[in-house]
Amino acid sequence: MTMIRTAKAALLGIAALAMTGPALADQLADIQAAGKIVTATDMHYAPFDMLVNGEYQGMTKDLFDEVSKELGVEPVYQDIPWTAELPGLEVGKFDIVIAPVTITPERLERYTFTPPIADATVSLVRAAGNDAIGKPEDIAGKRVGVQQGTAQFRQLQAYGESLGGVDVREYGTTDEAYADLAAGRLDAVAGSLPNLTYLVKNRPETFALFEPASFGEPTYFAWVLRKEEASESFAAAIRDAIAKMTEDGRIQAIQEKWLGSYTELPLEVSAE
Repeated sequence: MTMIRTAKAALLGIAALAMTGPALADQLADIQAAGKIVTATDMHYAPFDMLVNGEYQGMTKDLFDEVSKELGVEPVYQDIPWTAELPGLEVGKFDIVIAPVTITPERLERYTFTPPIADATVSLVRAAGNDAIGKPEDIAGKRVGVQQGTAQFRQLQAYGESLGGVDVREYGTTDEAYADLAAGRLDAVAGSLPNLTYLVKNRPETFALFEPASFGEPTYFAWVLRKEEASESFAAAIRDAIAKMTEDGRIQAIQEKWLGSYTELPLEVSAE
């Protein structure tokens, strides 16, 4: 009899679990319980992310420090190569990628994006003393560096094909591409407008923007989360924080600090 009762009790327990179902995962609740957000970025992408005397600085850090305050947690910043960031996010090595990621239709299908944090329109920079090229179409047949695996790389390839061909050279970091441009091993470097504007602002004796600097369709940078139900509350909390920071002027102050000007950004995510 005892064994029968025990078996019945076990069956009843299993049935009760089946009726209630497993507790739904909630990334925001887990982050707040831990008191920290584990992030990934590439600290070689000025003015967004950089190491200055071993200290992490940049526009991304200033923005995410404020977002973390709104969520009531501490940010944990990790320096991860760009090519390892999205794969690492997918397998749960960190909570969010805060390296500026260009919003594209393909990425929207695979990831959840926050509202835009900056303009990402692809642009061109040249050596300050090189007057042989100045307009975007002048890069036809020229050596142009770009960071590998970026949306700017794909846009440069497409633009180069429309010009009849460009010698596109891939780099692990933009700093490496800038160094080769300064040394004369490249004719130009393609990147986002904020990155190149910051570069020229700080090194006008070495680099100059093309005129016009940009080509292609306007695009935006944002941060990236996993595309899953568990991340929905986390994404909503970041969206609310960015909206609040836009309204109270913190976004404008941070942009002006790092970029020298303010660009009003959409609060909705779109690849258009």
